[in-house]
Amino acid sequence: MKDLTTGKVGKQIFYFALPMLLGNVFQQLYNVVDTIVVGKALGKDALAAVGASFPLIFILISFVVGIAMGSTVVISQYYGAKKMDKVKKAIDTLNIFMFFAAIFLTFFGRWVSSYIFKMIDLPEGATVQAVNYFNVYAFGFIFFFGFQGTSAILRGLGDSKTPFYFLIISTLSNIGLDVLFVFGFGWGIQSVAAATVIAQGIAFFAIEYYLNKYHSFLDFNPRKMKFDKEMFRKSLKIGLPAGVQQTFVSIGFLALYRIVNGFGTSTIAAYAVAMRIDAFAALPAMNFSAALSTFTGQNIGAGRMERVTTGLKVTMAMISVVALTVTALALLFATPLMHAFTNDPKVIEVGIEYIHIVSPFYLVFSSMFVLMGLLRGAGDTMFTMIMTIISLWVIRIPVSYWLSQLFGTQGIWWGIPIAWSVGIIISTLYYFTGRWKSKALVKGK
Repeated sequence: MKDLTTGKVGKQIFYFALPMLLGNVFQQLYNVVDTIVVGKALGKDALAAVGASFPLIFILISFVVGIAMGSTVVISQYYGAKKMDKVKKAIDTLNIFMFFAAIFLTFFGRWVSSYIFKMIDLPEGATVQAVNYFNVYAFGFIFFFGFQGTSAILRGLGDSKTPFYFLIISTLSNIGLDVLFVFGFGWGIQSVAAATVIAQGIAFFAIEYYLNKYHSFLDFNPRKMKFDKEMFRKSLKIGLPAGVQQTFVSIGFLALYRIVNGFGTSTIAAYAVAMRIDAFAALPAMNFSAALSTFTGQNIGAGRMERVTTGLKVTMAMISVVALTVTALALLFATPLMHAFTNDPKVIEVGIEYIHIVSPFYLVFSSMFVLMGLLRGAGDTMFTMIMTIISLWVIRIPVSYWLSQLFGTQGIWWGIPIAWSVGIIISTLYYFTGRWKSKALVKGK
């Protein structure tokens, strides 16, 4: 556990973000390896099926992940205020919630999957494979939520390293099982999902065994856990807007897929690959944002507002360097990146088009995400929810649809940086109003 209320601001944020960044790089390798194996071994329809599955997966997990984000803020603010009894209540309550949410979503997801894929007009050849992939993948929700809940708890307590170590084990297991199942045994798309489920299970059981053995305060013992209604209410106060935000984002991605699907299987497959590349490009922003969120929560809990302002400045400086570097690499290596996933020339052509349009705006996206991280850490999740909904549903989806009618696939892609640009302008103006400073759950000393 790490106290982020004292010490050098830039150094603390960097070293807190670094393990999360590396851990999420490994976690993204889950998706990348799945995509490469599917694209190279199982073909274009299977590649489109895996790509189309992720918006549905995101819809199902997004609300729960949002609640976990709220719990991270609650835990970090109480930890900064040194109220350890309340920290323990928040931890138990989050664990119980995540367990029952996972059980419900597993069965619900399997029930609605085929209807969702038909609703977004996924081509028939890809629909069957998408259902097969998703229905196996859903059995891993119990492990995914368990690991994500534990990671959220540890981040709130200032520990970003422990989840990273276990993600490495999980990712290496996933890569090995993917290769064994598909190339070794010749199994189909369901085996790719099974590999991910097994790897997630390994990560969850390993981290819980470690915590039970070496950190008695975080003892994961269901028989001793108690659900605290008041603590859950407080977590919902912050986490509910975050959960709604994540849900609207995931539904928005599904709506975008409906626009993309109108341009055929090659465009769907290209978009699936481009999203994997985008996911890697977004990782620095997401993890520095998460680090700043925990840093902000702890320092607001301790009454150190001057450190919050300094934290934003140094995080913006660091992420600017990273974002510009990632943009340069994406533009320089766009062609070999697409070739790594598929041999289909049309898929490669459309994917390169996407990268050339979107990647120059990674700095805009990164700045917006970092600013949102500070606001979440302060407890102002209502604004971040509203801003995300405006950026996606008022700007990105309508603009992408309208431009797609005029310019084809290029129009879809241009809707993305336009929405980011509007988002950073509005978020910056709101930050300077200072209203976010009054949203803290725990009032500092």
